[in-house]
Amino acid sequence: MKKTALVIIAALAAFSAGAQDRAWTLGDCIRYAIDHNISLKQSRLNVEQKELDLSTAKGKRLPGLAASASENLSFGRGLGADNTYTNSNTTSTSLNLGADIPIFQGFSISDGIKISSLDLSSATQKLRKAENDLSVNVAKAYIQILYDEEVLKVALSQEACDKELLESVRARMESGKASLAEVASQEAVLAQSSLSVAQARGNLSISRLDLSQLLELSTPDSLNIVFPQASALAPALLSDPEQIWLQALDTRPEILDAALSVERSKIAVHQAKGAFLPSLSFSGGIGTNFYTVNNQAATSFGNQLKNNFSQYLGLSLNIPIFSRLANRNNLKGARLNLRNETLNEENSKKTLYKEIQQAYYNALSSQVKYESSLKTAESERRRFELTSEKYKAGLAGITDYNDARNSRFKAESEMLRARYESVFQAKLLDFYAGTALDL
Repeated sequence: MKKTALVIIAALAAFSAGAQDRAWTLGDCIRYAIDHNISLKQSRLNVEQKELDLSTAKGKRLPGLAASASENLSFGRGLGADNTYTNSNTTSTSLNLGADIPIFQGFSISDGIKISSLDLSSATQKLRKAENDLSVNVAKAYIQILYDEEVLKVALSQEACDKELLESVRARMESGKASLAEVASQEAVLAQSSLSVAQARGNLSISRLDLSQLLELSTPDSLNIVFPQASALAPALLSDPEQIWLQALDTRPEILDAALSVERSKIAVHQAKGAFLPSLSFSGGIGTNFYTVNNQAATSFGNQLKNNFSQYLGLSLNIPIFSRLANRNNLKGARLNLRNETLNEENSKKTLYKEIQQAYYNALSSQVKYESSLKTAESERRRFELTSEKYKAGLAGITDYNDARNSRFKAESEMLRARYESVFQAKLLDFYAGTALDL
């Protein structure tokens, strides 16, 4: 028994360790966020509610069936069958079963079904848009972590270099080739490097926290992301934004949702027109009664139910003549809403065009900036290495070293920022074209 318990504990520990060591790709993060994000869960519930609304709308075509029973008691003076007034107590029991079937309701039922179906499609497109927005936010947070990790590596490299130089300066001081002031200056430089490392670690922790919150993780401690291959970070060939826009018009959920809203408004206009038409319904039912007078029944309960049994059939026609301007104003309101939704559709297309164009020019600009900053970073790196060698040999001062050091760190940080901005904008542009976000 103890052996079995130990095996179970060991298995759980191994599972826990595996969960902690899990490496997340960008695709993993996006899929997990879509499955667990609270806002998306609420959007899915809204889709389910629209499915119920559609079922309710379809149910209006079905016959309505209802049963009823009533018990009445009358007492006091009243005119009897012999034309005299007497005190009497009368009870009556009624049992009824009735059905009604809508035959024509001015297209309100059929139009209501169409509107509910479009509402369901609209909720589905809104869910897709929410998934797209979340995917972009996850990708942005993921790439921010990649950037912060690389900045931390640069800062750690700089700190290690400054530690090595501090030891070199101390050795030179012991041999009489450097002063105590130079040692103090180098110690200040090392302190600044350590501060840069601390800041880089803090930025990375915040970025990991941001991504973990998007994933609905309780803590970012187990969030270890996969660093992509170098080929995934290389500048990509950008597609024509005009072609992307034309393609996106048929696939982007915000555009499809806007088109659905226009179609819904058209049906709402037709439904409003139907309110001016007559409505016709069919009804039928059965019923029976049981009477007593002064607690005495004229015949037995069974005989009364049989003798009083009745059936009925009926047609009901309702013709609207004057609705206090309600039908007219409803129609005008539906037409105004149609015009508004048509404008919203055009505005959605323009907004999408602007977003795609902006993503294209941002990607183009960031690629140019990356190529330029890459050269600058390489130049500043060589300058720093030469200055470091001179500083070690006592041929350069601490001011020259600090200037080269700061310029190198700034150039590499800007190069990294330009690289990951270029990657994000290129991936965003591909995402508009229908390609899934991943690295």
